[in-house]
Formats: sequence, structure tokens, C-alpha cells
Amino acid sequence: MAHRIRLGVNVDHVATIRNARGGRHPDPVVAAKLAIAAGCDSITAHLREDRRHIRDDDIVRLKEEIDKPLNFEMAATDEMAAIALRIKPHAVCLVPEKRTERTTEGGLDAVRQRAQLAPVVHALKHAAIRVSLFIGAAPAQIEEAAALGAPVVEIHTGSWCDAITEMRASEAKAEWDLIVAGAQLAKGLGLEVHAGHGLGYASAERIASLPQIVELNIGHFLVGEAVFVGLSESVKLMRAAIDRGRAKRATS
Repeated sequence: MAHRIRLGVNVDHVATIRNARGGRHPDPVVAAKLAIAAGCDSITAHLREDRRHIRDDDIVRLKEEIDKPLNFEMAATDEMAAIALRIKPHAVCLVPEKRTERTTEGGLDAVRQRAQLAPVVHALKHAAIRVSLFIGAAPAQIEEAAALGAPVVEIHTGSWCDAITEMRASEAKAEWDLIVAGAQLAKGLGLEVHAGHGLGYASAERIASLPQIVELNIGHFLVGEAVFVGLSESVKLMRAAIDRGRAKRATS
């Protein structure tokens, strides 16, 4: 039987809604507990430099109050490294970050940013924090992640999802082929392979069919669907879609 894919739920945009009006409602920690009760395996939260959604106290409370692993997304900066080393989350995913972007626009350029990434990866690993690099599926990026000693890569799926949504079939196929080859390469290099960004029910089901993938991290779509069906139901529907995708792989 194929291994069950882990589902990480990102609660950033629960905090976005809270911050739009101020105050404490809706609380991303409450959202995290609901997502866990609905069947997710971990919680992801991105503490940005400008604190546009998740705040420092959210990270502290998530670490203290949830009973599943916390995956702390962050830029590879001295400030964020110091926070991670103090809070000691289960995992850190290093991501690119620009103040002008609405959301993460692509993966890290691990090749060009090697000098910035290397000491952060080393410090986190030394503190027994699992480190992943959020990168595109290009071979050079995956090979650099392995060379940096990161045990995990999270493949950026945003371009593939955008091409599907905008019905650019040839581009979607090219992006899919790149993801398939990248997952195979990463696994062959001994890396654990995760994926995320832009995934919905159908795209998550499809990517779950890739045998190398062991974890999907999904946030914005689930929070958006929660407006219509509730967060618990959106997480349950996503869990079912991922399990269907993995079952298809197992029987193919």
C-alpha cells in the first residue's frame, strides 16, 4: 500500500482576514485547531518581514497550543533565523520574500543565493529543526538544495496551477513534466519531496499521484473555500482528494 501523503494547512490568510479589521477575530490558532481536528497533519505559517498576516505572537501561540507539527515559513534572514532558533518549530521552510508581492511569486534561487542560505540551513539543522527549501523544479535548483544539505525540498506548483486555471494547455503540460522530472531527481538525490502553492482539489488530487511526493502544503484555497463550506469541511474535502490521488497511483 502506498504511504499516505501528509497534508499541511497554511493559516496565513485567516490572519489576513483578522488584520483587515484589527482585533483578534478570526484567530489563526483556532483555525489551526479546526484544521487538525478535520484531518490535517501539520500547520504552516509564514512570518513575513512586514507582518502583513501572521504576527510574532501567532507563531508563539501555534507552537505552544497545537498538537501537530508547526512548519514555520520564513525568509533566510538573521531576524527570522533568530526567531526560529528561539521558538524551535518542528520544521522551517525557507522561502523567497519581496515586500511588493501579493503572495510568493516563485521558488528560491538556491544557486544565486547559496551564500545567504548556507549559514541559515546549517544553524537550523544544528538546532534539530527540519529544513526545506521552497524551489522550482529546475534540475539546477534541486541539485543546489542537495548540495546545501537541506533534507527536504518543497516544489513550487504555482506556475502549473496558473496554467491550468487559465487554460494554457501546452504550458500546463510543460510545467507538469518539469514537476514530474524534478520530483524524480530530488528523490534520487535522497531528498524528501513536498509540493505546494496554488493547489485546489483537482490539482492536489493529480499531484498526489506522484509517488515521490510525501507532503502537500495548502492554504489560500482552503481558506477561500471555507467562506462557502467552512474550514473543517474544506480540509476534509482536500484530505479526500489527496487520498484519491494517492490511491490512483497505488492501483496504476
